[in-house]
Amino acid sequence: MLKFLKGVVDRSASGFKDFPYNIDEPYSSAWGSWTHCRGTSKDDGSLVSIFSLSGNSSQDGHLVAGRNGVKRLRTVRHPNILSFIHSTEAEVFDGSMTKVTIYIVTEPVMPLFEKIKELNLEAAQRNEYYAWGLNQIAKAVSFLNNDCKLVHGNVCSTSIVVTQTLDWKLHAFDVLSEFDGNLEAPNGSMLQYEWLVGSQYKSMELAKSDWALIRKSPPWAIDSWGLGCLIYELFSGMKLCKTEELRNTAAIPKSLLPDYQRLLSSTPSRRLNSSRLIENSEYFNNKLVETIQFMEVLNLKDSVEKDIFFRKLPNLVEQLPRQIVLKKLLPLLASALEFGSAASSALTTLLKMGSWLSVDDFSVKVLPSIVKLFASSDRAVRVGLLQHVDQFGEALTAQLVDEQIFPYVATGFSDSSAFLRELTVKSMLVLAPKLSQRTLSGSLLKHLSKLQVDEEPAIRTNTTILLGNIASYLNEGMRKRVLINAFTARALRDDFSPARAAGIMALCATSAYYDMTEIATRVLPNIVVLTIDPDPDVRSKAFQAIDQFLQIARQHHEKLNTGDVGEGANSGALSMPGNVGLLGWAMSSLTHKGKASEHVSSVSTKANPSLVSASSTPVEATHHTGEHATLIGTPLDQPAPSSPTSMDGWGEVENGIIHDNHESDKEGWDDIEPLEELKPPPELASIQAAQKRPFAQPKPHAEQSSRVNSSIATKPSSSTFAIAKPQSAKPAIPGEDRDNWGSIAASPPQTTSKPFKSAGVVDDDPWLAIAAAPPVTKVKPLSSGRGRVGKQTPMKLGAQRIDRTS
Repeated sequence: MLKFLKGVVDRSASGFKDFPYNIDEPYSSAWGSWTHCRGTSKDDGSLVSIFSLSGNSSQDGHLVAGRNGVKRLRTVRHPNILSFIHSTEAEVFDGSMTKVTIYIVTEPVMPLFEKIKELNLEAAQRNEYYAWGLNQIAKAVSFLNNDCKLVHGNVCSTSIVVTQTLDWKLHAFDVLSEFDGNLEAPNGSMLQYEWLVGSQYKSMELAKSDWALIRKSPPWAIDSWGLGCLIYELFSGMKLCKTEELRNTAAIPKSLLPDYQRLLSSTPSRRLNSSRLIENSEYFNNKLVETIQFMEVLNLKDSVEKDIFFRKLPNLVEQLPRQIVLKKLLPLLASALEFGSAASSALTTLLKMGSWLSVDDFSVKVLPSIVKLFASSDRAVRVGLLQHVDQFGEALTAQLVDEQIFPYVATGFSDSSAFLRELTVKSMLVLAPKLSQRTLSGSLLKHLSKLQVDEEPAIRTNTTILLGNIASYLNEGMRKRVLINAFTARALRDDFSPARAAGIMALCATSAYYDMTEIATRVLPNIVVLTIDPDPDVRSKAFQAIDQFLQIARQHHEKLNTGDVGEGANSGALSMPGNVGLLGWAMSSLTHKGKASEHVSSVSTKANPSLVSASSTPVEATHHTGEHATLIGTPLDQPAPSSPTSMDGWGEVENGIIHDNHESDKEGWDDIEPLEELKPPPELASIQAAQKRPFAQPKPHAEQSSRVNSSIATKPSSSTFAIAKPQSAKPAIPGEDRDNWGSIAASPPQTTSKPFKSAGVVDDDPWLAIAAAPPVTKVKPLSSGRGRVGKQTPMKLGAQRIDRTS
C-alpha cells in the first residue's frame, strides 16, 4: 500500500515541475481521501507537510470539497489550527489520463496516532499529555463555534495532527460551514459536504439529516459530539467503527467521564460547550498543563510570580515526560529568555534541559539562544552564563566564540562588579582555547595585564592562574614577552600571599617554555627570595619550585657534559613530564556584591601532583597606613613585597585606589623591570652590591707614591722635606660610586715614608717603577722666602706693563 501511494505521489510530483517543494515519503494515514506526505522546501530545505487530493475531473465532488477546505484553512487562523503555507492546483498527466491534483503545504506535522505510538507514554504521563492535547483541540473547536459561528462537522482522531513541538492542531476543513440557524429555508442542507463524514461519527440528528433540529441547536452541538468521539478513540487506542461503541466507558478516566457523557448527550441543546469543557473538568488540572499554560502567558505575569515559578521549574521538569519537556517546554523557555520575558534563574533550567539532548540537537535548539543571551544587558543573565560556561563551552565553535561571544564577554573585565570580573576571568579557561591569536594577543592579554593589578586580591590571583593555564595557546613570541614578567615582576611581588603562591605554581606549570638562561638568571633568583617569605605556604612552594628548576638545570648540565647539545638543550623542555598542566583556581573570595571574604579557600591541583595549592591557610590580616600595607606578624625585619599596583606603571595608586592612566596603557608585560628592583634586607645589601662590582687591583699606594715622587722630582734642593701623609677617607658624595666593601674591609696599614737625602736618590726609589709618570709641564722657580713648592701664579686678565729692562 505504501509503495502504491509513493508511486502515485512521485508520478504527480514529476509532472508538476514548478512546485517549489520536494515531496517525500507519505504517512500511513490521513483524513478522508487526502494523502499526507513529508516534504522539504527547495529554497532552504526546511521541513513541511504536503497534503494532496486527486480527481479525474475538476468537477469531482472530492475536489470541490477540497477547494472549500483550502479556502477555509487559508482564512482561519488560530494557534491550535494547522498553519497554512501554500496551495496550488495542477493538471498532471498520469499514463493515459489527466488528473487534477490539489496540493496544500503546511507546517511539518504528523498524524495523531502515529505520534502517540512514537512517544510511547505510559500511565500518568500519558494522561497528562492527553489532557494537554484535548485542551488544545477544545480551544480550537470553541474558537470555531463560539467566535466564528462555524461548524467543523467532523472532529475525530484523523482530523488531528501533531507538530514538532508536540502541539495538537485541528485541520480537515472540507466540511466546514457557517452556522445558518436564522435562514428562512430551514429544510436545506447546512453542511454542504456532510456526505464526507463517516456514519460512525455522525450525531443522531446529523445521521437523520434533521436540519430543522440542527438549526435550533447551539452552534457547538455537532462538534461537541465529535469531541466525545475523539475522547473515546484516544483512551481506547483504536478508531471508532460504529456509534454503539461510544457506550463503552471503561477506558475513560473517572475525572473526565461526566464531561464525556454530556458531550454525547442525545439532546443537542444539552450537549456540553467545548469552552465549558476546559473550565469545569478536573482532568485538565495537572502539572504539565499548568506549566505549559504559565509559559505561554509569561509576559502577563509579574516578577514575583516568575521568580516563584522558575525556582520550582528545575525540580518540576524532572517529573514531566522527558520528550514533552524537550520538544515543548525547551523551545518556550529558550524563546522567553531570548526576548527577556523570563527571569535570569530560568537559564539554569534551560541548561539542565539541554544536558538531556544530543550534541547535534543541543547545537540546534539551545546554542543559538545562548549566543544571543551574551548580548543581554541584564547583569544577572551575564552572571548566569559565565557561571555555567563549562556546560556549553565545548559545543561552541571557534568562529562563534571569537566573533560573536568574546566581544560581549570582554566587557566584564572592566565591570564595576568585582564578582563579575572574577567570573569573566574564570570563563576564559573555557573560551580562550577557541580564540584566534589576534584576539589573544591584541585583546585578552591587555585585559589580563590590568586585572593583574586589580584592587581585589582574588582577581589578581586567579588572573595569574589563568595565564598559567592558557600559556600553551599563546605563540612563542608572546610567551617570551609575557609569562616571566607577569609571574616574577607582578605575581611574586604581590602583597597577597595566595597570589605569590599562584605565581610560583604558574612558573612551575610553564617551565617548558623557558630556556636555561631565563631559568638561571630570572626564574630561580626570583623564587629564592621567597624562601624567606612571611607565609609558610609560599615558602613551601618556593622550595618545591627550586627543586624542580634545579633538576632542569642538572639535566641541562648533564646534556652539556655528554655533548648532547641538540635542539632544546638550552630550554626548559627537560623538565619533569606532566609539568605543563592545568592549574586549579586558587580561591574565590568574592560574594555577589564583589567584596572579599575573610578567608581564602585552598587551591586544587588538577594536573601535576608536584604542584600544591596556592593557599592552604587563611589570609593574614593587613593594616593600611596611607598608601602602604604591611602584613601583621611579619617575621624578621624584611619589608613585605610591594603591591604590584605601585611599581609597574600599569596604574597609579592613591590611598589604595587604582587610577588607570588610559593614555599610557601598555599592550603586555614587556615594560616591567625584573625582580632585581626589589630591595633586599639591609644586612645583604652591601654584599650583593659588592658582588656586582668587577674585581680590580687596589691602587692607593701607587697613587700616593706617585704624588710623593713627583713632588720630589720638581722640588729644589733643601735640607728638609715634608712627610707625605695618608689621605683621609672623603665623605660619600650622593650619586658617586662608593666602595661597598668599605663597611666590612680592614683598615689600610699606617706606613710612614722616610726622608730622602737628596734629589739624586730618586732614581733608586723602588716605588718609581709603579709610580705614575711625572707631569710634562715645566715648573717655574719658587718664590723667595718659602721652603715649600709654590703654586703657579695665575694669569691676570687685561692689559699688563712689560718691563723691557730685563
